[in-house]
Parts: sequence; C-alpha cells; structure tokens
Amino acid sequence: MITIENIHKSFDDVQVLKGLDFVFEAGKTNLIIGRSGAGKTVLLKILVGLFKPTEGKVWYDDREFFTLGKEELRQLRMEVGMLFQGNALFDSMTVAENVRFPLDMFSKMTLKEKNIRVDECLSRVSLEGSNDKYPSEISGGMQKRVGIARAIVYKPKYLFCDEPNSGLDPKTSITIDELIKEITIADNITTVINTHDMNSVMEIGQNICFLDKGKIVWKGDRHAVMNSDNENLNSFIFASPFLQRLKDQAKK
Repeated sequence: MITIENIHKSFDDVQVLKGLDFVFEAGKTNLIIGRSGAGKTVLLKILVGLFKPTEGKVWYDDREFFTLGKEELRQLRMEVGMLFQGNALFDSMTVAENVRFPLDMFSKMTLKEKNIRVDECLSRVSLEGSNDKYPSEISGGMQKRVGIARAIVYKPKYLFCDEPNSGLDPKTSITIDELIKEITIADNITTVINTHDMNSVMEIGQNICFLDKGKIVWKGDRHAVMNSDNENLNSFIFASPFLQRLKDQAKK
C-alpha cells in the first residue's frame, strides 16, 4: 500500500499539485487518470522519488518515503518494479539479459539461480523460448511483455507503469492490461498505472483517481465510472460517442 497525504508541488510560482490525498491499495490496479497537464506525471515522479513534494508525505506501508536514510531507501528501491512507457530495453542485450539486468545489478544470486528466475518470468508473460532474441527481433507487444518480466523479476511489492499501452494496437493493449492485472492480484502488488487509455480504465480500473487542474476531484472504480455525476470526469471518459452510448445503456 502507498498513501499520499496533502501532496503539494510547485515549480517556481506555478502550483501543479494542490493537496492530494489518496491510498494506492495492495493487490489492486490503481490508475491515475486525467487530461494532459492535470499533474499525473508529476505525481508519478513524486511517488518514485524523482521529484520531492513541496509539502506533504508519501508512505510506503509504514515507511515515510522522504525521511528514509540511505540504506533504508536502497532497500525500498529494491522492492520497486518499473514498466516504462518506451519499454527502455537495451538493444545490445538479449531478452534474457534484459530481464536478468536487475538481478545482475542488485542480487547475490548465482548465475544459475538468476537464469531460473528469468525463465520463470518469461514463462509468466508467455515468452518461453525468446531468451536469445534481441529487442529488434520481436514485436512491440512482445517488447512490452519483456518489460513486464524485467519489472517483476526481483519480486517487487510495488509496481509503477507509465502509459503501458502507448503505441500498442487495441488487442495487444488488452493483453497487456490483463497481464498486469493478473500479476498484481496473484502477487498482491501495489500497482500504480499512469494512463490515458480509456479501455484500461473500463477494463482494469480497480482503484482510480481522476486529476483535474492539480486536484483529485473523483475517486472510485471502473463500475463507479459508469454512474458518476462528475461532469469533468464524464467529459473526459466519455468523449467518444461510442463510450457515451455505453454509459447511457448502463443507466437503463
């Protein structure tokens, strides 16, 4: 679980985040949504420590993030997995080497133990037998699955996903969403997803916060979205006529 309390963030005289409170729950897909410029990326960067809030606290379970000492912070970072928007795979490394990278950097496992863990993670994302391929030899969807395998190889308690479906076709996006959700629930991970993808919201939104002009103006799950009376949320989620029809049908 990750809890944010009264988070403010300003850059010079520009206030980007204005008193955010939210609980990102363990074992659930926690989505941060909102229009461009609403503050989603700034919030995500605060959560992972790239920005320090101007005011407020971030708790990783019972640990206050920005008060941790060097060793405590190192230990916490070993409990965090990251799935980047652009995959961030190393072109010169094979699939197996990319997945093994966090273990090579941080673990004291033997090479045999590392390779066993790599095989486990590749199997989990349905990429058995792809160990020796290079990123350029596999599709964008497969690259994303490699990224997921690498993000979970160290068995994280917390997983951050930045626009995980960016650049993917709708069918592949659904596959990635379901994979993230399945791993989150099975391993009781606190998964935080920054997304613009409305299909993700409607399919795997178990705990959602909607940012508007630097404030969290709505909280709920994918089912509550259909019955929301928040005009800003509705205009954001149901911008397309197709989604608006779905909402209208759900009310009948």
